[in-house]
Amino acid sequence: MRSPALLLMTRWAIAHMENTEMKFPRFPHLRTVKFAPVVVFFLFFITNLTGFYFSPVFAPSSVEAKRQDEFIPLDIPQSGDCDLDLIIFRAGERAGVDPRFIHAVIQQESRYDPKATSPVGARGLMQLMPATGKRFDCNDLKDQACNVEAGTKYLAWLLKRFNGDVSLALAGYNAGEGAVDKYKGVPPYHETENYVKKIVSNYGKTYHPILSPDDAKVAFHLTNDNSAEQGE
Repeated sequence: MRSPALLLMTRWAIAHMENTEMKFPRFPHLRTVKFAPVVVFFLFFITNLTGFYFSPVFAPSSVEAKRQDEFIPLDIPQSGDCDLDLIIFRAGERAGVDPRFIHAVIQQESRYDPKATSPVGARGLMQLMPATGKRFDCNDLKDQACNVEAGTKYLAWLLKRFNGDVSLALAGYNAGEGAVDKYKGVPPYHETENYVKKIVSNYGKTYHPILSPDDAKVAFHLTNDNSAEQGE
């Protein structure tokens, strides 16, 4: 026999889920349930005791799941900030730059510190010089979204300029495209050579296809093994 008290508790839990808030680390857009894992466990526990089943139909509406294209593939690195992860993913889609590549650059440049400032004046997550920021429409390099957007546009520009060669694009990002032109390859600077080597190793690819935003929306939702052609 079902306990009226337990049935009331179950109904309360369902109603509670619709009025509270939570963040899912790999799904930054799902934000309407706090402590949902505990509540869900409670619901299944009550189900076993009472035989009262709640409909799973509430889940999509209560968590306000948006479009499927807001899902971030699990193989994309995490910054520890789900909002920043979505900023990076969206910037990559718009510019046609693999978010995995952007993460690799940010990890090397600033270790995800938006307040990072280099001795020569490079600022923010992607360590942009003020002139480079203005060149790509960012006047506030301390702003995470602005910094990532500008840095990603710069990476896209470099990849196009060097025909998808990841090493040359990175060398240009670190030492300037003029230095790459001068030496017809990665400049023989110790810092730049190490910089390129570390990021290529973390990213795992030597070739980055030049993608349109529409193509990027498809390619970047695939796994790392299939998302883009890998050069040897």
